Amino acid sequence: MPSVLIVEDDPSIRQSLIEVLTEHGYAVRSAADGFGALREVTQAPVDAVVLDLGLPDLDGGDALRMIRGISSVPVLVATARDDEREIIKLLNAGADDYLVKPFSGGQLIARLTAVLRRTSHVPPAGTPAGAPVAATSEPLRATTVGELAVDPGARTAYLAGRELRLTRREFDLLAFLAHHCGQVVSKRRLLTEVWREPYVDDQTVDVHLSSLRRKLGERAAAPRYLLTVRGVGIKLVAPR
Repeated sequence: MPSVLIVEDDPSIRQSLIEVLTEHGYAVRSAADGFGALREVTQAPVDAVVLDLGLPDLDGGDALRMIRGISSVPVLVATARDDEREIIKLLNAGADDYLVKPFSGGQLIARLTAVLRRTSHVPPAGTPAGAPVAATSEPLRATTVGELAVDPGARTAYLAGRELRLTRREFDLLAFLAHHCGQVVSKRRLLTEVWREPYVDDQTVDVHLSSLRRKLGERAAAPRYLLTVRGVGIKLVAPR
């Protein structure tokens, strides 16, 4: 049974999240503030954290960075802030995914299930005992495209000899595109094969592509490696 820590200061929302997760087979612990969350993570490991940003004692972004300082536990941020720059900042600070409030219980379960599938060997709640965990369709290979070198095995990416500091999701996205270099990959396929979430909106991909472009030193209006084929998808190519 996977365990989840809910960090939410509103008692009614916290109880609602606890009920939803419990009904779906998760073991749930909770904290009402940032320092309480840090104590919980320190005292006993959990498989995932759902972190609200509007905490009474710490800014949620600071709480996220402090959690990252002591644990690699997957963190799903729940935020009312839908500004793209703010979301990118959170992802760069170590969030594994995000939900914009208000969200349904179904959205929470879908995102949490996908995060656990991607980041750990813990099967999502509801998985039958002994059921195999799905693997990617094919192993990703080390690839060099122009001055960009991506090694999925070592989980490293270098641009012109300089190591790129990528989040877990940014690296997975880049490695998949590099593996399929020159091919146009649809956002639906990225959600299915990288995020393992075919039923969420394309904005999830857009946010990560925007952050990845910035780290590659390019913009959507002036791309070098990541080319958008309007209405079709994205492809990674060597700069001309």
